[in-house]
Amino acid sequence: MKYIVVTGAAGFIGSCLLQRLHELNYENLVAVDDFSKQEKNCNLEHKSFVTKVSRTEFFSWLEANGNAVKCILHIGARTDTTETNWELLDELNLSYTQQVWENCVLYQIPLIYASSAATYGNGEYGYVDSHSIVEKLKPLNLYGVSKNEFDKWALAQEEEPPFWAGLKFFNVYGPNEYHKKRMASVILHSFHQIQETGKVQLFRSHNPKFEDGKQLRDFVYVKDVINVIAFLMQTQTKSGLYNVGTGHARSFLDLAKATFAAMDRPECIEFVDMPLDIREKYQYYTQAKMDKLIDIGYNQPFTSLEDGVKDYVQNYLMKNSCY
Repeated sequence: MKYIVVTGAAGFIGSCLLQRLHELNYENLVAVDDFSKQEKNCNLEHKSFVTKVSRTEFFSWLEANGNAVKCILHIGARTDTTETNWELLDELNLSYTQQVWENCVLYQIPLIYASSAATYGNGEYGYVDSHSIVEKLKPLNLYGVSKNEFDKWALAQEEEPPFWAGLKFFNVYGPNEYHKKRMASVILHSFHQIQETGKVQLFRSHNPKFEDGKQLRDFVYVKDVINVIAFLMQTQTKSGLYNVGTGHARSFLDLAKATFAAMDRPECIEFVDMPLDIREKYQYYTQAKMDKLIDIGYNQPFTSLEDGVKDYVQNYLMKNSCY
């Protein structure tokens, strides 16, 4: 019996990944997380796994079961981009992940972990998942710093897991993010605003190069993200860092219009000033360069923004259901 471990299993991407693995007929799934947060309970309902392991007990569990683990999918992290407590980010995003890596080396376990497009900062060096630029990157917030510090550390290691992939997730949206509050996608916030007020508020641009609402991001549907993770776990072709986006930047205006269309409601969009605590740390443009993933054989199409928003809104938000 070989286990597949998913950390962050009660969270947004982790819980969707658990469901996808079940659909692919993987058994012996192990869910790792801080299970004390009641607002995440919905994400684990009807999920299939053999055991739950508390995040704080995980390394003790590995000590007893490391030789029986087929793969670790390390999705758990402190994902708040406004977090200012470096000690917390260091503990959860850097030190914890280093310990996961070292256990994967010890027990020869393939590792796939969550990095982030936040590592790219303003994109001075492009959004290319090349190892040669990692040392130069200047993330705009401490969350991005914590992710980039681990990427740098991983690339410097002489001892590696038998296979590893660090995934630079771009703007992921989709079901099971109900608990993320301020950090949830603009689609979730837009949906609730339209329900309550009939209109959507978007951030005004504070950069003269971009019109209001024309800030551009690479929005990627969570179902595409978990397909990429499953592909890498199955193929284990070439270790390294990989972008996970669509390769096509879209505007927040496009996103809001897609949400209105999915809800069959008339468009009403107004602009508000961006909060001061994120204004200087805001990415106005991101677009994943996806050649590296395609070059190792990933050929599934990515969901368009309109189709992804429609599926998310009509099959999950309107029904208040999880994936």
